[in-house]
Amino acid sequence: MAAEGAFCRQRGRLCRQTIFPLTAWEDGPVLGSNTRSSSPTDPTGMRISSNPKILLIDDSVADLRVLTEFLSARGLDIVVAFDGKDGYRKAQLLRPDLILLDVHMPGSDGFATCRLLKANPETCAIPVIFLTAANQPQERLTGLTLGAVDYIAKPLIDEAEVVARVQIHLELARRLRAAAPPAPAPAADTRPEAVLVKVATDHLRRDLRQPPSPEMLARLCGTNETRLNEAFHRIVGMPIYGWLREERLSQAQGLLARTETPIGDIGDHLGYTNAASFSKAVRERFGCSPRELRSRLRDEAGLRAPLQQGAADDAC
Repeated sequence: MAAEGAFCRQRGRLCRQTIFPLTAWEDGPVLGSNTRSSSPTDPTGMRISSNPKILLIDDSVADLRVLTEFLSARGLDIVVAFDGKDGYRKAQLLRPDLILLDVHMPGSDGFATCRLLKANPETCAIPVIFLTAANQPQERLTGLTLGAVDYIAKPLIDEAEVVARVQIHLELARRLRAAAPPAPAPAADTRPEAVLVKVATDHLRRDLRQPPSPEMLARLCGTNETRLNEAFHRIVGMPIYGWLREERLSQAQGLLARTETPIGDIGDHLGYTNAASFSKAVRERFGCSPRELRSRLRDEAGLRAPLQQGAADDAC
C-alpha cells in the first residue's frame, strides 16, 4: 500500500503519519501541535496569536483533513466534531475561541446548532464561521441572522482565505473581550432543556401568525418533537401549543392596551383564523370581549381619554 501523509492522535496531539486512521480521532478532540516557540506566519503575512482553540464541526472527513492541516500547521489547537450535537457538546465543554461550522449535516444541521450555541449564555459569544457549498444569498443571510460572523465557501477551500478569516475574527473577538470585560450578570439557566425552550420560543415569536409545526420546530432546534415537548413541560410547565396560546394572548393584551389597531387585525396578526376565534380565546382567558378588555386596560393605565381623543381626531 502506498504511504500517504495524514494525521493521527498521539498523546492527545496531532502528528504526521503515513496512514490516516479515522478511528484515531472519532472518539475525542484532536489537538494541533503547539510546540512552536514563536507565532507562525501565514501566506498572507499575518501572524496568528499563540494557540487559540478552534472547533471544527463537519461531517466531511476530507474537509476536516484539509482544515486541520491548514490551521494546525500555524500553531492552532484543533478540536473536531462530526455532527452538530457533538459539536454543541464540545463547545460547552471546551469553550473554543472560534467555531467553523458546516451548514449541511445530517441530523442537527449547522443552522440548528448555531441556534443552540447563540441561545446558551456559555457559548453565545464564541464567533461562528459557516462552511457551505451552496452559493445562495438567502442561505448566507439566514446564517448571518442567526449570529454567524462570516462564511467560507466549499468545496474549493482556499488556504490563505481560511487563515485570513480565522485570524480576523479571532482578533476581533480578542479586542471585544479587552474593551468590555465581562460584568457580573444574573445567573442564566444553561440546562439543555432551558436552552432548547429558549431557541424554540425565540423562533415562535418571530411569526406567531404562521408558526412552524411542532415537527418542523423541533427540527429547527436540532432535536425531535418528543424531546422538545418534554423540555417545555419541564421548563414552562405546559406543552408547546399551550405556550403558544399564552404568548398570543399576552401579545394581544399588549396590543389592545397600547395601540389603536383594529381588533380583527390584531387577531389576524397573531394567527387566529377569524375574529370569532380571537374573541372566544380572549373571553375564555380574560372573561370579557376584546373590546371590553381594551377599555378596561386603558382605564387601569389612565390612557383611555387621550387614545379616544386621538381616535376622534383620526375620524375627522
